[in-house]
Amino acid sequence: MQRLSGLDASFLYLETPAQLLHVCAVMVLDPSTMPEGYSFPRVLDGIEQRVRDVPAFTRKIRGVPLGLDHPVWVRDQDFDIERHLHRLALPTPGGYRELMDLSAHLASLPLDRSRPLWQMWLIEGYRPDGPDGPERVVVFAKMHHATVDGVSGFNLVSHLCSLEPQAAPIEVSGPAGRLRDPSRGELLGRAVLGTVGRPLTFARVLRPSADLIAKTVGRVREGTAMAAPFSAPRTSFNGTITGHRALGLIDLDLEEIREVKRASGTTVNDVVLAVVGGALRAYLAERDELPETSLLATVPVSVRDASRRSDGANKVSALFCRLGTDLADPQERLRMMAERNRHAKDHHNAIPADALQDWAEFAAPRTFGLAVRAYANLRLAEKHPVVHNLVISNVPGPPVPLYFMGARIDAMHPLGPVFHGAGLNITVMSNAGRVHVGAISCRESMPDVDALVRHFPVELERLRKAVLVG
Repeated sequence: MQRLSGLDASFLYLETPAQLLHVCAVMVLDPSTMPEGYSFPRVLDGIEQRVRDVPAFTRKIRGVPLGLDHPVWVRDQDFDIERHLHRLALPTPGGYRELMDLSAHLASLPLDRSRPLWQMWLIEGYRPDGPDGPERVVVFAKMHHATVDGVSGFNLVSHLCSLEPQAAPIEVSGPAGRLRDPSRGELLGRAVLGTVGRPLTFARVLRPSADLIAKTVGRVREGTAMAAPFSAPRTSFNGTITGHRALGLIDLDLEEIREVKRASGTTVNDVVLAVVGGALRAYLAERDELPETSLLATVPVSVRDASRRSDGANKVSALFCRLGTDLADPQERLRMMAERNRHAKDHHNAIPADALQDWAEFAAPRTFGLAVRAYANLRLAEKHPVVHNLVISNVPGPPVPLYFMGARIDAMHPLGPVFHGAGLNITVMSNAGRVHVGAISCRESMPDVDALVRHFPVELERLRKAVLVG
């Protein structure tokens, strides 16, 4: 038995049929590198052998009586790999469009909470270079945000990978047997003890938060505070969402991004955010929807190295970032991005690493669930100032090629969740010299995500020319 942290549990409480809080990945594999060739039964058996002793793959949720405390993880005694790994084939001609349609459908399906919170589909018949091109196998993977964040999600998938086609998988630590199934009485007793001690915990959290508010007020006066929430302009993808999803994927050259970084004295993250800002500006301008003020993004930040907490899968905080969509000059946008990001990082570093996790401990299952449903039913996201326009995540990936069950990973596109009020998520991951971009949206808010992602390489080239040529 292992209790979920408040932050992990919050992703369960905030989930609805429209606001699905799982994270996904689209991995394109080259099966020609597999020592014995591609075979679905062989991959199925291999994955089963690798996950059966890994708690994150074999644990499931068990609620606490009366909802007095956060749920606990217990081992699924009836774990069956065939409930989690499935086989599909793309319809003819098996190109990018067919893959996006199928992946969007899979991303729109909720996970079964009575089983371990992950699923994979092996999709055969993908021919990205046309009907006469080589065939690729695609893995569409999905895990609930309650069990992974960006960093831990990649680490978990890496347990199924190796550095060479025939090499052993990356080592996994921790036996699955430690997750036992507690009695109802034990769960209730633990919950009561936790409830009794909650006022003391609240007092410990309150003082640092009050100090932070005072420091933030000072930063606002100095002009060094990060951008404030509830100050974003409204766009067509900032409203109440549905459960339908649309996807768009694209690749960028990591070395081109590094060229801009070196020439401008900025960071890779600054360059990526400047490219995203330029792509969003172009997308909105095409539709005569470009706001006069800049779009505002929430950028999750890993605090795994600074956290004092040993529990919980999600160890993240967040900062708010203006994307410079009000600036036509890409070089000026990058300069603005670098300056504001420095202020935002300094401001963020002043926030205790565990602040979000500490406050999330007070999340109440029933209250959160009722509140998010009322919020959606009343369409409140369309009636108050926009908190933020979208979420942008940057997940560091491997600098060298990885092999999934012996098949070389040609691309690994991550996809995060979308929320009421912010129906677009853009996640990027570096991988062996490439930057893989995954964009996911509410289909009713942004049906053609490709119209956005196709601007990414164009905006990167514009930025390169502006910085390198002058």
